[in-house]
Order: sequence, then C-alpha cells, then structure tokens
Amino acid sequence: MTDVHEIEIRSFNMSMIKGKNTKPEIIVRKFLHRNGFRFRLNYLKLPGKPDIVLPKYKTVIFVNGCFWHGHEGCKYFVIPKTRTEWWINKINDTKERDRIKSRKLKELGWSILVIWECNLKPGNLENSLNDLLLKLNVEY
Repeated sequence: MTDVHEIEIRSFNMSMIKGKNTKPEIIVRKFLHRNGFRFRLNYLKLPGKPDIVLPKYKTVIFVNGCFWHGHEGCKYFVIPKTRTEWWINKINDTKERDRIKSRKLKELGWSILVIWECNLKPGNLENSLNDLLLKLNVEY
C-alpha cells in the first residue's frame, strides 16, 4: 500500500514532529525540579544525548515516545498500514540505537531510567512520577 499523502505533505508532517522539549519530557522535568532535582538537558558529551541528565546521581533519563521507540504491548505502538516495511525498519533501527547508547552509558558507569510516553498519560501519570521518585531515592 502506498502513502495516503503526497511526498511534500508527508515531509512537512514529519518535519513538525519534535525531537526534544516534548510534552512528556516537560512533564518529567517539571516534576523533577519541583522535587529538588537539578539536571542537564540533551547533554552532548554522553552517548545518545539523554533527555535528562542528573550528574549528581550519575543517572540519565530517556523519555521515549511509544510509537517511535517501539513500545511492545502498548496501545500507542501501532505499525502504520502504509509503507509498513519501511516503518518496521525505521522503528527497529531506533530500538537498536537505544540498545547501543544504553550499553555505552552503562560502560561509563551511568544508571539509565526509561519513561514511556504512555505512562505519562492522565490515568498513569501520578503513579509513574511517584515510581520515578522512588527509583531515584532508592538508588541514592
């Protein structure tokens, strides 16, 4: 099946998708700041430019979009019906990059936390953020 949009329209649509400062990232950042954590954003000196870096705790946080990072078993991760093979390859490439950057960060001694977009939806938000706080306080 071919794309339902013309190439120019698809290109424009894809260009409008943000890679940083997304709503889920901002939710997590505001929560962390409100709870006294200080952090850096998209730190270029670390593999994978983590979304949030807590240098004091040697911990990075990735806020992953369920679709873009292939969150298995999630209702927000649905392979499109058009250009299916292309999308599967794109998402698998992203997952492989995620594995590589996680391995490199662990080799450097960093702890890694991943928060999925679906866990920041209204029904899950409070529990997910409290879990994050517990993980950070347990480790330190």
